[in-house]
Amino acid sequence: MISVEEFLRANPVRLQDGDASGSVAAAGGRSRFTRDDTSHGGRPERTMPRRGGFGSRGSFGEGPEDPRDGDACREAALSLLDAAPRSSGALSDRLKRKGYEEQVVADVVDGLIRVGLVDDERYAQSMVRYCLSRHLGEFGTIREMTRKGVDRALAVRVAAEAARNGDFVESAYELGRVVARRTVGMERDRRLRRFWSAGGRKGHAPDLIRQVAADVFHDDDGCESD
Repeated sequence: MISVEEFLRANPVRLQDGDASGSVAAAGGRSRFTRDDTSHGGRPERTMPRRGGFGSRGSFGEGPEDPRDGDACREAALSLLDAAPRSSGALSDRLKRKGYEEQVVADVVDGLIRVGLVDDERYAQSMVRYCLSRHLGEFGTIREMTRKGVDRALAVRVAAEAARNGDFVESAYELGRVVARRTVGMERDRRLRRFWSAGGRKGHAPDLIRQVAADVFHDDDGCESD
């Protein structure tokens, strides 16, 4: 087995500027050192993200080497999808912002749709479930889906399906119960203003807000109805 002395002779080290003397090492302290044959002065070489991936335009202000490179564009698209599900519209916009040509982006996204890696219908359905978990109404859900790049016609259709199932009615009542719990002890008018404000922000229909307000905040003693 090689001894420590032989190892050090074969691999000489030098202390960096500002380090303590050898007495520190002798006392059991840690000192920074680098190999003499290190090409970067002991500092690990920084690795930059590949062009076309997360390290392209938007992160470092640098576009792809070739805006017409379909393979690099596909790699960037897969990286984006790996980070989070996206609609075809949102994915296309992101790739264009990275600097890829419009036709290249369209070809890549179409290919991902064909193999099922991008599915706007499935994405829209998941967005509806997400919006309901946040107590959004029908209008608020459509607004959120279109903001995420879902085609408006698709957003309206899947939201209408949820409305027919009564999902947004239950969402409005749950929002009412949440506001009622948070405003216990306040005057009724103040509680109603809080609920109307929340219902409007969440995109619930005025008639539905009025219905929930009458059912949940019908008393005057600051107590939630059963």
